[in-house]
Amino acid sequence: MKIVTIVGARPQFIKAAATRRAIQEMNRRKRRIRDVLVHTGQHYDYRMDKVFFEELKLPKPDYHLGVGSGSHARQTGKMLERIETVLQKERPDTVIVYGDTNSTLAGALAAAKMKIPVAHVEAGLRSYNPAMAEEMNRVLTDHLSTFLFCPTDQAVRNLSKEGIKDGRARVVRNVGDVMYDSILYYSKIAEKRSTILTNLGFDTRHGTRSTSYYLATLHRAENTDDPKKLKSILKALNALGKSTPTVLPLHPRTKKMMKVHHFSFGFKNIKFVEPASYLDMLALERSAKAILTDSGGVQKEAYWLGVPCLTLREETEWVETMRSGRNVLVGTSVGRIIKAASRAKARRRYLKENKMFGDGKASQKIIQILIRHSASFE
Repeated sequence: MKIVTIVGARPQFIKAAATRRAIQEMNRRKRRIRDVLVHTGQHYDYRMDKVFFEELKLPKPDYHLGVGSGSHARQTGKMLERIETVLQKERPDTVIVYGDTNSTLAGALAAAKMKIPVAHVEAGLRSYNPAMAEEMNRVLTDHLSTFLFCPTDQAVRNLSKEGIKDGRARVVRNVGDVMYDSILYYSKIAEKRSTILTNLGFDTRHGTRSTSYYLATLHRAENTDDPKKLKSILKALNALGKSTPTVLPLHPRTKKMMKVHHFSFGFKNIKFVEPASYLDMLALERSAKAILTDSGGVQKEAYWLGVPCLTLREETEWVETMRSGRNVLVGTSVGRIIKAASRAKARRRYLKENKMFGDGKASQKIIQILIRHSASFE
């Protein structure tokens, strides 16, 4: 059996590492699965790309398409053309795509047009915000896919509302979340290897968890490309930083748009740092007083790590994280953000109470299902 796995952005590297381990486990049982790794080049900066491959022990991609940045149409078009060339050469049994990026949609389109079954990992998520490029990508990918691997029961229900159900033409399963697989596997490794807390001057002596800082992440176009929203978020983080250190690993998009909007100065209370590697990010998240983010993946990681999360959006596709008040939607208003941060209380139920996201074996279930069903769709 041959699988082509398509990745392009750092959350996809994390997810692909989980399924890669499951494939290796199957091959040790004398299964013959070949996984061809295709990197579109959507993320190409070392701190957003190669360091993740190194930490996650992912092999060098079999194909690096070198697409880089650009408008949605330009980027997706280049990917589509170059992925098609790879698929024509490799002729896989299945193409796996992850999440909701342009790489996801391009991979799904190229495979579907060649009548190659598409397996969408993280299917069924909906924010119901049509202005989000990610929402368009995930909806279209779901409707192109043969295998829809959902992380939660809610995701299965979302697909059912759109007429996408398990049956003869499609396999729809709640397998759990592959990112939960990863956090279980890498969190202990991060504790041992990451030195970022010490490097940033936070006290971690005697194995204590700092909780003396806020951690923020900011990268979505709806926030970074809108000068009013971007300025408002930065003002809120700067205000929080007057009393409690506020750490912001600076995403390349955010850094670029801060320069475009002339926001590079005036936020002296924010501790801007380079983009964090996966292990460093887990260490930062685990010890934060609270996390402020517009990232879907970070919302989940905060939930699993028992750290209060303030989501810098008006909606979330990860509605499960909002139960018990662990994740609060605060939008981009300075007042709302500061008020919510002042109310955030650490819960510290480390990697517990996770029933909604599976049992940490999502990646194994995905590969088992592909092996079991692939022949039916040839």
